[in-house]
Amino acid sequence: MFKHYFEQMDGVSIYPIFSLLVFFFFFLGLGWHVFRFDKKKQQHIENLPLDE
Repeated sequence: MFKHYFEQMDGVSIYPIFSLLVFFFFFLGLGWHVFRFDKKKQQHIENLPLDE
């Protein structure tokens, strides 16, 4: 159904490439953030439920 509408649009092939790049860079940045996370802050967050 939607294929007919997309065939008439110019430049529609850029949307899948753009969404793949957004997806890739988001998870690349998320992985970078997880591996660079401060260890002292991580231990503090881990012990928060036990401190109460």
